[in-house]
Amino acid sequence: MTVTADLAITLDGYVAGPNVTLDNPGGDGGEPIFEWIHTLASWRERQGMTGGDENRDSELMREWFDATGAVIMGRMMYDTGEEFWGDNPPFRTPVFVLTNRPRPTLVKEGGTSFTFVTDGIHSALERAKAAAGDRNVDIGGGAHTVRQYLAADLVDELQLHVVPVLLGGGLRLFEGLGARRRDLEQVRVVETPLATHLKYRFVK
Repeated sequence: MTVTADLAITLDGYVAGPNVTLDNPGGDGGEPIFEWIHTLASWRERQGMTGGDENRDSELMREWFDATGAVIMGRMMYDTGEEFWGDNPPFRTPVFVLTNRPRPTLVKEGGTSFTFVTDGIHSALERAKAAAGDRNVDIGGGAHTVRQYLAADLVDELQLHVVPVLLGGGLRLFEGLGARRRDLEQVRVVETPLATHLKYRFVK
């Protein structure tokens, strides 16, 4: 059982642009962080579409899908994605949503369910681990949720898809983690024209 965090990020450390809202989930100017994913065959397949690019980026995305048995996300990520994901979301696994606003579990097509967890990050992780079986639990986002798990030393592996853009402002992933050193072991580096894919393991 591995707890992962897998995010696209700009070279200057942003995972979204400024002014993230329900109507502007990527923030102002944040399109380059995500748009490279939308042409990948593995991503399109999960959206119920055909075609797309079969390349190393697509292979890495498919690897994530295949390895992930449960996902944890924050309520903002859920709220901004709910309409876009539709009735057959791409996760195809149980998803646990951290929230202060409880609501009944939603069961969607394709194996995705959304369970709303109101009693904190540890409870969500326990439930996700139980649901994932022998597959990974991924801390899907957004930045605030990932930071909470990083600060609590609950993430085992971190994969960053570094896109070649300087955004200059927005939502930083590693802000507010405290002045404490954390050592990582490099697992893999994959370079493509679309992104540099960096995979690290935290040294516990």
